[in-house]
Amino acid sequence: MVLLTVSASVDSLRPPPCTARPCNKATDGQTWFLYAALGLIALGTGGIKPCVSSFGADQFDEADKDELLKKYSFFNWFFFGINIGALLGITLLVYIQDNKGWTWGFGIPTVVMVCSIVILAAGIPKYRYQKPMGSPFTRFIQVIVVSLRNHSRGVEVGGQAAVLYEVKTKESDIVGARKLPHTTQYRFLDKAAVVTDLEDNQKTRWRLCTVTQVEEFKCFVRVLPIWASTIALSISFAQLSTFFISQAALTNRKLGPNFVIPAGSVPLFSAINALILVPIYEKWMVPILRRRTGHHRGITSLQRMGVGLFISIFALASAALVEKKRRDHYPKPFSMSVFWLLPQFFLIGAAEVFTYVGQLEFFYDEATDGTRSISSAMFLSEIGIGSWLSTALVKIIESATGGETNGWLRGTLNKSKLDYFYWILTAINALNFLVYLWVSRRYKGRHGTGISVRDGEEVEH
Repeated sequence: MVLLTVSASVDSLRPPPCTARPCNKATDGQTWFLYAALGLIALGTGGIKPCVSSFGADQFDEADKDELLKKYSFFNWFFFGINIGALLGITLLVYIQDNKGWTWGFGIPTVVMVCSIVILAAGIPKYRYQKPMGSPFTRFIQVIVVSLRNHSRGVEVGGQAAVLYEVKTKESDIVGARKLPHTTQYRFLDKAAVVTDLEDNQKTRWRLCTVTQVEEFKCFVRVLPIWASTIALSISFAQLSTFFISQAALTNRKLGPNFVIPAGSVPLFSAINALILVPIYEKWMVPILRRRTGHHRGITSLQRMGVGLFISIFALASAALVEKKRRDHYPKPFSMSVFWLLPQFFLIGAAEVFTYVGQLEFFYDEATDGTRSISSAMFLSEIGIGSWLSTALVKIIESATGGETNGWLRGTLNKSKLDYFYWILTAINALNFLVYLWVSRRYKGRHGTGISVRDGEEVEH
């Protein structure tokens, strides 16, 4: 953020103001300085986002009933806090940037980030900490390597002589992690824990893995279909900061005689919706659903994600209908009220409330003690993948329909067929919802039935 602020304020680090076409391009040095700043932001975000939700949830003691109930609510209020920040970012900061310039627009959040580090550090004596457990990827690779090696040697799982290895200690071989019960799913991976020569192999996990290590990898593999079947929604979320804003830029955004809503601030409709829905859901809907279903969260995380995916279908359908109406009946710029866009922002915000929080809950609950951060990171990677897929889809449609001059998506929105693009996204969301239903109905969570492993070196399969 410091580098971005410097880039926006120092004349030699940015191209001169564009007073006539064609504008002067940024030099290579200016471009790389900007990319370095953005790269550091991506690196820092990669450190913050996967850990902050897991670290926050780890502060609640699962053995305490009162704290356990609060933990169930944590992800809702965590998402609520995120949207407060988003609301300030797309209103106050956008207004300051429009009126005071980029230096102020970057400088203020830089100061806020410094303050946030101080606040985080102030809690260091009070936090509950989980022991560092090493890289889960190393353990995953060990399971793959050992299972493939044993398979090539003809090792079988399921015979009377097949014995699975586990350490004798109360906790698992992974420092700070609890033991996991054996499950029969993905039996091929069990070959990594089959005892062939105990004396020689138990010295290294590259030759013999524990049942807990194998089950840890199984838990990771088990959530991959759920992860893949929710990526399509991130494509729709990407429209919030792209085409939705392009639509808003051509609408009448006046509030009274003297104030105009900046086009970049229009996504506030989505953020406000989240700030309204989260308290209603947490304080009103959850108790009602809990009494009917008996589930501590009212509905399961998978059901909550399904509701969000279902709503996203109508969000993009609404966007298509509104864009069709704007192009046909309000072709003159600023003749259509920005509040016509409210339904699509409201619905996409509602979809985010259900799906995003459901994903936070799901990936945290289904992760093992040693994979919670990487599990959260895997879920958050959907945002980047969705943005990339959105860009790829735009390029494909441009190429297939006639390019930027004659295709559906042209340089001028009034000459484009943006509603066609929205209908494609609607169809993708509908198909993805059906795939998700199929995947989620077949999902077997790690808390399901399985064969418990007794404490000891050898356990009969």
